[in-house]
Amino acid sequence: MALPGRAMASFRLALIQLQVSSIKSDNVTRACNLIREAAKQGAQIVSLPECFNSPYGTNYFPEYAEKIPGESTQKLSEVAKECSIYLIGGSIPEEDAGKLYNTCAVFGPDGTLLVKHRKIHLFDIDVPGKITFQESKTLSPGDSFSTFDTPYCRVGLGICYDMRFAELAQIYAQRGCQLLVYPGAFNLTTGPAHWELLQRGRAVDNQVYVATASPARDDKASYIAWGHSTIVNP
Repeated sequence: MALPGRAMASFRLALIQLQVSSIKSDNVTRACNLIREAAKQGAQIVSLPECFNSPYGTNYFPEYAEKIPGESTQKLSEVAKECSIYLIGGSIPEEDAGKLYNTCAVFGPDGTLLVKHRKIHLFDIDVPGKITFQESKTLSPGDSFSTFDTPYCRVGLGICYDMRFAELAQIYAQRGCQLLVYPGAFNLTTGPAHWELLQRGRAVDNQVYVATASPARDDKASYIAWGHSTIVNP
């Protein structure tokens, strides 16, 4: 990746479209193996999908939630260090002081936690006859912008529904981000309608790269992710 008009070193970015099962330890192990594979193929920044260690659903969030640092993020820290990469840890249900968040933890090549992004805009949707989902039933919203620096460029973070809010991307661009990464799990209604459109809109408006990492599509899941992890240039 290299950005016209603004200095940006070229680098390789990997998106992991992970099949998520109901067994947390399996999800984490599979994610770590795929991260190693991506690093072997020369990836310097790797992103996991939204809700990579847990099925996506308000009934699952309380059961799968953990602290950060905690069991899943400890494994991410270790694999980031082992592979010497920047690792965008998709998202996991996070428990903190009795509240639950949809949270992305980012680790540097030495395994340090660089930033923690809590999904700001919660996914509350009712499309009659198609889909109803209310993240706010169990989750609390985050309230901060999240960016981190790499030797290649500055990166801005959002999670899924955050991508619908143009102002967030504009603020990140104003703050010098050249790559925006949104781990996300759109579904079979919102996916075909807006997944690609939103990424291309955010990219062209702000003249940045936009990347999304989705869980793999599982037709047997209670919530079926759209998949189609994507990278869009400016």
